[in-house]
Amino acid sequence: MSLTGRTALLAAIGALVVGVLLPGWNGILLVEGVLLFGILCDLALAAPVRKLHFTRTGDTSVRLDEVAEVTLTVTNPGRRPLRAALRDAWPPSSWRPGTEVTYSRHELTIPAGERRRLTTVLHPTRRGDRHAERVTVRSSGPLGLAARQGSHHVPWTVRVLPPFHSRKHLPSRLARLRELDGRTSVLIRGQGTEFDSLREYIPGDDTRSIDWRATARRSTVAVRTWRPERDRHILVVLDTGRTSAGRVGDAPRLDAAMDAALLLAVLASRAGDRVDLLAYDRRVRASVHGRAARDMLPAFVNAMAPLDAELVESDARGLVSTVLQRTSHRSLVVILTGLDAAPMEEGLLPVLPQLTHRHEVLIASVADPRVDDMAAGRGTIDAVYAAAAAEQARAERRRVAERLVRHGITVVDAPPADIAPALADAYLALKAAGRL
Repeated sequence: MSLTGRTALLAAIGALVVGVLLPGWNGILLVEGVLLFGILCDLALAAPVRKLHFTRTGDTSVRLDEVAEVTLTVTNPGRRPLRAALRDAWPPSSWRPGTEVTYSRHELTIPAGERRRLTTVLHPTRRGDRHAERVTVRSSGPLGLAARQGSHHVPWTVRVLPPFHSRKHLPSRLARLRELDGRTSVLIRGQGTEFDSLREYIPGDDTRSIDWRATARRSTVAVRTWRPERDRHILVVLDTGRTSAGRVGDAPRLDAAMDAALLLAVLASRAGDRVDLLAYDRRVRASVHGRAARDMLPAFVNAMAPLDAELVESDARGLVSTVLQRTSHRSLVVILTGLDAAPMEEGLLPVLPQLTHRHEVLIASVADPRVDDMAAGRGTIDAVYAAAAAEQARAERRRVAERLVRHGITVVDAPPADIAPALADAYLALKAAGRL
């Protein structure tokens, strides 16, 4: 049961009546008795809350920063009309700050034996699963003095997927891929590429591409055309340890790494390569293996959606061991992790030779653009000290990157806005060079 503001107002008016017209206990009993009788009548005439039936329909997934709509159907099986205020409760991150009251509260009137549909609009601000909590209904009587109140659990889950902002870079990278693939006038001949077809020699072609046996069988000179290898295996590894929890701009490093991984996965699948996913810190957090090209992107975004960085030091030996167990043939292993000196030198660097011996390795890291801004500061003493610290941090990252390159590893180090296209470019460069 709950009392309304109208009840408080009538109680205040009754107090004035007692004080001015009917002072004493008789006046108090009369006024309060009338008010209590009105409250009891209101409760008796209000539609019962416990007997209401609820069902949900609507969106089950939505990309971050997009809108999802969940429809709640309320059925009134009783014999009295329902006049109620309803609150559809979800976690606070289901809405933008300050909009929860607008989108979660509804007013409704349902005649006896009928139903009504209410739409709750969600605008999530974080990735992951958002579970509906409780539906609270406050059923008011005809006098508006009191209301019956109760809660129902009506389960529903909306999965908030990564936004994939980097898809805007996909058309330009696909155009470069088509050039590499020999479907435009630009043909690439590189070590380790696959033979594609024969065509007639054109002045200016590389004479090393001439196929002398085919030429002997023809009346014209024939040259070979080449295309990058297809059906290569690529394993994308997301480091979900503590270094991925650091915020760069408005989001954790892990979110920028996911965006880059999605662009690479889509690009590689369009190139005919097989792409798998592994998220790891001290254990496997997510895994996608053996999906067809058409199912790969939905599988990736669903696996990434509930991932959060764990505040633990990643187990580099366990990560390398897991990768080696899952990739028996030579593959491109793309590790999205940090280039911080201490975790890299004490964790991943000592065990990387085990990977580079069997696989092509690419390490991508999300850099903080604020470090470059700090390095440019000179106005005050504090700015000079900050610039010195920033230069030291950049020098350490460069030193770590150089050590990785000496091990034959390709390194991509770029800020969040550039990490996805930079990783895609590195993949295309490896493909053009025949290193996959």
